[in-house]
Amino acid sequence: MSNLIEHIKQSIIEGDEQMAEERVRQALEANIDPLQILDEALSAGADIVGERFENGEYYLPELMMTGRALKTAMELIRPAMLKKATDERGQAKAKIVIATVQTDIHDIGKNVVASMLTGAGFDVVDIGVDVPLHTIISKAEETKADIIALSALLTTSMPYMQDLIDLLEARSLRSRYKVIVGGASVTPEWAASIGSDGTGKDAVEAVRLVRRLTETL
Repeated sequence: MSNLIEHIKQSIIEGDEQMAEERVRQALEANIDPLQILDEALSAGADIVGERFENGEYYLPELMMTGRALKTAMELIRPAMLKKATDERGQAKAKIVIATVQTDIHDIGKNVVASMLTGAGFDVVDIGVDVPLHTIISKAEETKADIIALSALLTTSMPYMQDLIDLLEARSLRSRYKVIVGGASVTPEWAASIGSDGTGKDAVEAVRLVRRLTETL
């Protein structure tokens, strides 16, 4: 079991999409908890890749390869996590629309958070990267979401998070949604300064935050 987890983690670090798919299938067939796969292999591997990217050891090509491997692996474990996490009535706890804001194409962190939230029993609608603000709001209205989750790795993209909150205010929609933000450069202070409902330094904290925010829904 530990060998499979380590192999999956290494496949993410190396950006080996085929190995990631094979090892995740084997882990699921071996009845390894999908949340364990996510936490100890996928998320752990993604964290290492993120650190190497920040330190200049990895560049955009390596980041993109890891992103593809991670996406393939997550597509395999997401149904298993959702099945495990739904309540006795078979219904998810709350609906979340998640996206990387416009001008930013990074999705590793967003994908990890989306999968962790799915594993925690939330109904997650992931609408991708470089998503225009009006599209995010339209999707939240269309799906009757409870929470809008915004991601940005680039500091130049972060202001669009405030723009979305301002747009919600202008359209008298702000009270309908909790808005959470995240990304490598997002701090609790900055998240508070733009009027968001919070941030988390990693996917685990993001799940805790969403649980707190949805307690009163």
